[in-house]
Amino acid sequence: MTASPQPDAAAPLLLFDSGVGGLSVLKKVRSVLPAAPVIYVADNAGLPYGDKTEAQIAARVSGLLGRLTERLRPRLVCIACNTASTIALAAVREVLEVPIVGTVPAIKPAAAMTKTGVIGLLGTAATIRQAYVDRLEAEFASDKLLLRHGAPELVAAAEAKLRGETVDPAIYRRAARALKEMPGGDRIDTVVLACTHFPLVQDELAEAFGPGVQFVDGSDGIARRIAYLTQGQSWHRAGPDLALFTRDGEDVAALRQALARHGLDRIETF
Repeated sequence: MTASPQPDAAAPLLLFDSGVGGLSVLKKVRSVLPAAPVIYVADNAGLPYGDKTEAQIAARVSGLLGRLTERLRPRLVCIACNTASTIALAAVREVLEVPIVGTVPAIKPAAAMTKTGVIGLLGTAATIRQAYVDRLEAEFASDKLLLRHGAPELVAAAEAKLRGETVDPAIYRRAARALKEMPGGDRIDTVVLACTHFPLVQDELAEAFGPGVQFVDGSDGIARRIAYLTQGQSWHRAGPDLALFTRDGEDVAALRQALARHGLDRIETF
């Protein structure tokens, strides 16, 4: 049995999201793999994914990642988007010949964390209705009460926050109230942030929910998985890390400072 060939040391990690939500994942990846070259891809031309059909998302994500991997030759692809992962992960793995790491709602750790047995889950409308989420609930939280709410406003709020814009705090209060007003919602003590955008506004959500509520997302587990799959590999950053957008515009230019804070010093359009 021969060992797998070592990838080119300059071969990047490719992180893919509909927008800037995947930066919450990139932050954790950098903490465990600081030397790894990164290309961050934001499909802002397709944003938001949460209001699209499953067929639209699967076709778009599979097509984009096929073209991106052919052009960029990454050593690993991370779909840093819960919506895209819960819908398209299996299809993408069938098509691409590189390791694929997906993002799934952190229901398992939430079930271990809750003391009251009541968990809130915030995601996009597309994510919360997926059978994948049903299976996670059945496997890891069958003895808990899992309350789901689709909060598309939070995606736009996170994007606006990173552009330096002022966001109406009522957006966060509406998301919290929607969960709390469900039967049993007054006992929520753990909230799953099932969209990679949402950790970017966790402080605002914490204020809206009030004391006694803890938050969990899947970014730590993703970073550990990427580190495991690339262990023993060499890294060489040949140039500044790249943020690649599928559409240009003033909104992209406004993200320049936020991207630089995450080590993405080049911006291009795909």
